[in-house]
Amino acid sequence: MLRTNLSTRPFYNDRAIHFAIGVAAVLIAALTIWNVISVVSLSKQNTELSTRVNRDRAEAEQLTTMAAEIRGRMNKDELRLVVDEAREANALIDQRTFSWTAFFNHLESTMPPDVMLTSVRPKVDKGTTSITMGVLGRRAEDIDEFIEKLEATGAFENVVPVQQDRTEDGLRRVSIEAIYTATTETPAAEAAATPKAPGATAKPGAQP
Repeated sequence: MLRTNLSTRPFYNDRAIHFAIGVAAVLIAALTIWNVISVVSLSKQNTELSTRVNRDRAEAEQLTTMAAEIRGRMNKDELRLVVDEAREANALIDQRTFSWTAFFNHLESTMPPDVMLTSVRPKVDKGTTSITMGVLGRRAEDIDEFIEKLEATGAFENVVPVQQDRTEDGLRRVSIEAIYTATTETPAAEAAATPKAPGATAKPGAQP
């Protein structure tokens, strides 16, 4: 007769093992679900980005084609004319900053009695105002004095005589070029610079 002592058999905690396996299964399932959701989301984003890239590429190609067609239809002579007209318009706008009142006040205060102004031609280019003046004088010393006084005002730079000859009356006719820097005076400044003597008139010079 075989007798077995049951108290010698090892005891296993099956419940704890089952619980651990269940927790591991839940974690694996959760990770799987999260991975599936991430893959679906990334796939959707990739599809949207690809669609946007294709749309932008198609639009860029369309704009390039339109630009090529416009350049092909463009008349270079007409384009040059438009550019020249725009440049002239900008020059006219820039000349609005030129103060004739202040300019003639400077001339009145510097021109000797025996020098007469015959012409003035301002030119505005890239914010710089250049002045070409024609003057008549009896003596070269008077014209030199006029040039020195212009430079002394601080409103004129690089004042130089570029051309001179004599008239039939024996007067010296000189063309003077200068850079005029006082081109942004306000109306108040112009009023302050205007002579206030009664009956005074701003004349560029006396008849020699």
